[in-house]
Amino acid sequence: MKKKFTVPKLKNKKKEFEFFSNLDLSEYFEKNDFIPVSFPNLRHSTRSISLRLPEYILSGVKERANVLDMPYQALMKRYIADGMRRDRVIDRE
Repeated sequence: MKKKFTVPKLKNKKKEFEFFSNLDLSEYFEKNDFIPVSFPNLRHSTRSISLRLPEYILSGVKERANVLDMPYQALMKRYIADGMRRDRVIDRE
């Protein structure tokens, strides 16, 4: 450990965000200060939604999921995530 790390009392979420956004932990810790850990039961929080899709889109997704041997809802999540990633790249340009 290089120097002691303490978190100051922060007045609100905005100040907290600014503090941690600009924090460089390499000033306080060295690589050998860390130990590997695993969180086997950690899951992303999910929320159930209702989504109306045209029948042909749902059928197409189910057919593609069958070819890929995966659940169709997992494939739909992948498609949505890929679209979001692609939009972020376009927004940066």
